[in-house]
Amino acid sequence: MKFCDNCKNLLRVKTEDGERFLYCRNCGNKLKLEEITISMSSGEDKKNIIVVDESENSTFPITQILCPKCNEMRNAEWTMQQTRGGDEPPTRFYQCKTCNWRWREYS
Repeated sequence: MKFCDNCKNLLRVKTEDGERFLYCRNCGNKLKLEEITISMSSGEDKKNIIVVDESENSTFPITQILCPKCNEMRNAEWTMQQTRGGDEPPTRFYQCKTCNWRWREYS
């Protein structure tokens, strides 16, 4: 993982005009991607991590929801995570398929 030098957000892999680079969704910072596979080792175990291209098909479910940035009903990928106590409902995370805006919703 690599983080943006400007805003400290996680950098994503993107392909544009046949060139792959790391970019920040928050501030738009771009860095040239030098390697596709990253090797990690701890002791005798060696592991290869494949960098996933952002343009590949997503495995998240899609729903119709009002995007706060577009201010219109849009398709959005969503996921849920238990971010608070076990007796509280989970937090839902959305990402608009049109503008890529991300937001969360609490119950």
